[in-house]
Amino acid sequence: MSGDRPVARRVSWERYFMNLAIQAATRSTCPRKSVGAVIVRDRTVLSTGYNGSIRGAPHCTEVGCLMENDHCVRTVHAEANALVQAAFNGVRLDGAEIYVTASPCFNCFKLIVNAGIRTIYFGEFYRDEKVLRFAEELGIRLVHLGLEEPPGA
Repeated sequence: MSGDRPVARRVSWERYFMNLAIQAATRSTCPRKSVGAVIVRDRTVLSTGYNGSIRGAPHCTEVGCLMENDHCVRTVHAEANALVQAAFNGVRLDGAEIYVTASPCFNCFKLIVNAGIRTIYFGEFYRDEKVLRFAEELGIRLVHLGLEEPPGA
């Protein structure tokens, strides 16, 4: 039934959800780093998030970053926003997985684990080595996917 049309290669589920996280990151309002997150269970998207200002507050893109200890504290992290969005909509996250374009900071890691998420897929490792140690200790799977599909895959 494909006729003369080329048949597109289907991406894996992991790549599909990471691509959605990459797309979510395009909504970021902090120019320092754009991060996206997608929470999934049974191949179904439960929630998404991106790093942006507190709801109703001005964005970094409008008034600049609010820096403390080399971090912008004006924004809520993508992972936290995805968790809050799920809570806001009454979505249970126990047993879900999260896809994040950058590995979570330690504070977001703690929230993710306490929400019942046991697998974290990430596109790039970002800063916090504590996450690696605690993940191993707690039996949390950390899976590095990279941000782009490898050529010829």
